[in-house]
Amino acid sequence: MKLKAIICAAMMAAASVAAYAAAPVVAQVSPYVYPENGVASVPNFTYMPDGNSYLTLATDHRSVVRYDTKTGNQLEVYLDLGTTRESRLDFIDGFAISADASKVMVWTNTEYVYRRSFTAEYYIYDTHSRLLRPLSAQHPRQQSPIISPNGRMVAFVADNNIYIKKLDYNSEVAVTADGAPGSIINGIPDWVYEEEFTTTCSMTWAPDNLNLCYLRYDESAVPTFDMQRYGGSCSPNPGLDLYPQTWSYKYPVAGQVNSTVSLHSYDVETRKVKTIDLPDNRIEYIPAIAYGPDENSLIVATLNREQNHYEIYKVNPKSTVCKSIYVEDSKTWVTPESYEDLHLGADGFVILSWRNGRHQLYKYNYNGVETGQIAPGDYDITAYYGCDPAGAHIFQVAAPNPRDRVIRRIDAKGRITDISPSTGDSQATFSPDMRWMLLCHSSCTSVPVYTLATNEGKSVRTIQDNAAAAARLQPLAAPREFFTMTSDGATLQGFIIKPANFDPARKYPTVMYQYSGPGSQEVRDRWRLDWYDAFARAGYVVICVDPRGTGFQGRAFCDQVYGDLGHYETIDQIAAARYAASLPYVDADRMAIFGWSYGGYETLMVATDPACPFKAAVAVAPVTDWRFYDSVYAERYLNTPQQNENGYHTSAPLNRAANLQCQLLIMHGTADDNVHPNNSLEFISRLQAAGLLCDLWLFPNMNHSINFCNGRALVYAKMLDWLNRNL
Repeated sequence: MKLKAIICAAMMAAASVAAYAAAPVVAQVSPYVYPENGVASVPNFTYMPDGNSYLTLATDHRSVVRYDTKTGNQLEVYLDLGTTRESRLDFIDGFAISADASKVMVWTNTEYVYRRSFTAEYYIYDTHSRLLRPLSAQHPRQQSPIISPNGRMVAFVADNNIYIKKLDYNSEVAVTADGAPGSIINGIPDWVYEEEFTTTCSMTWAPDNLNLCYLRYDESAVPTFDMQRYGGSCSPNPGLDLYPQTWSYKYPVAGQVNSTVSLHSYDVETRKVKTIDLPDNRIEYIPAIAYGPDENSLIVATLNREQNHYEIYKVNPKSTVCKSIYVEDSKTWVTPESYEDLHLGADGFVILSWRNGRHQLYKYNYNGVETGQIAPGDYDITAYYGCDPAGAHIFQVAAPNPRDRVIRRIDAKGRITDISPSTGDSQATFSPDMRWMLLCHSSCTSVPVYTLATNEGKSVRTIQDNAAAAARLQPLAAPREFFTMTSDGATLQGFIIKPANFDPARKYPTVMYQYSGPGSQEVRDRWRLDWYDAFARAGYVVICVDPRGTGFQGRAFCDQVYGDLGHYETIDQIAAARYAASLPYVDADRMAIFGWSYGGYETLMVATDPACPFKAAVAVAPVTDWRFYDSVYAERYLNTPQQNENGYHTSAPLNRAANLQCQLLIMHGTADDNVHPNNSLEFISRLQAAGLLCDLWLFPNMNHSINFCNGRALVYAKMLDWLNRNL
């Protein structure tokens, strides 16, 4: 055999051995990550209007079943795909009901557009006649439909235009006609609104059903971002293996042109559209619109481009008269919770603001007069649920520790009681009249359990105990040990996961995990079986610390990163590494840092810092320069590059690549529409220019989450295999 053939054979044998060796690592990780780590929920749990019963989607996705709220007894099959008239479906992906519950809107064949938005084939089911009809005969797929308050009309979007289906007449009317891809969008948000303002619908019905108000986005001047889509073998794209296809969409990076957003009102009777001009030329964004108590009270939330001036207007859509009813100015940024969690009631609105140093609740009437603060205290309120029949306000708070989420009730006399467990993580869904609470509670040692309780916290019954998941998954979970440490005088929250069969006399390799983004929080007492439990089984210590800039420890703690992303987070992560190295069971010579998205960004910031204490670093989908990222997020914390050139320069790992201090693995999805893969490629280009090496693993056609075709297991198996060889 010739030498060349011998070498090739040896290489093939080595590749085969490597592939064989990697397979057990994937199997080792898979039970701990998506989708195998999933637990049951209560799918499409929807209260009926009176709160006395509720609907859920059956596990076979072929029926919607109604249950008695108090007893849990099945009352009826509200919708059965086997008995519908006119149209028949094999399954449905989800459902929604009209205000009087006489109509059920169902959808099937869902196809996602971006992270939250999707198109689907929608149908309307009439509970009296059992007629099931397509929402539109003219448009096979629809997006973000909303049912009118009287249940007789549905507004929806198709091909960037708004249409109204009049159910009584089975007719369809076009509201707009100027919608066009890459140019005009009516009724649904553009990419950056969906991603950063967490919205998928930009329409709202008037309470009297006579007006539909909507936002129009002109994205003509927004620069286009192009990405390649390949043939691939995971969800393959036939025909693209020889000639990959370019996929394009509008994506405004920091400092570039945003969509021009405008507010409009459509009169259902006259079919006339009015443009509503808001009185402040500083308005750059309209994050939310919704009707207040009557048809003359359209509530419009607005922001300037710097996102430090927040103003709410009450608008009469018929006269187009606008009145400012709330103004908040900030030296840094207005917290997104202020407009994302705006609660509109019959006699006023409740706003979650951090203007006084903590996330707190304030109530206003619709004339803009503050009528009081709800449950003041030295803690961060994280959600407001409403006011119950006794006049008590119900809310969620990050207390008694920032890692906890507790549901509390404050009565008319100011007495506060916990109506959920006082530690761990509690999430709630209330009936329309606030009498009943679907409570989901978990902790780092217990899977989510769904119970029905009264609005005073009295448990009535268990709806989903997740007993099967508990038996399967809880034995896999490694214990968390919560701790605090200091960095530059700041108190930081953290947790430690120790290896299985922990021996305090041994020294273990350690992975520092973090996300670190402004307002985020990873150190939580909630159920989350994930990769770090697998790593603990594999003999690693895992440590997580939330640095300055993260959330729920007061505004001052969060504000410090304003204008200078990455600076304090890096100081704190290095301090956390030094704390870890001081522990007797941590091998200080075998430490790694890992992060995804903002965590990947911060991983690179630490890895390129002269004081980096890590031997290895793993960054997944990292931002490498905030000039590459979207306008809303980057500018919220840094302003524009034109306003803060130095802040963008010093916060970019791209400009520090030549200072790489440790071994590096980067992973990225090639179809990541959020953090584009050019972030990683540009960083690698800088490494090459400096004569430095790193490892790269790409996921063809996968997005920011890398969560289909067992992608998550492959990410963490690759990381585990790589760390095993490099620590």
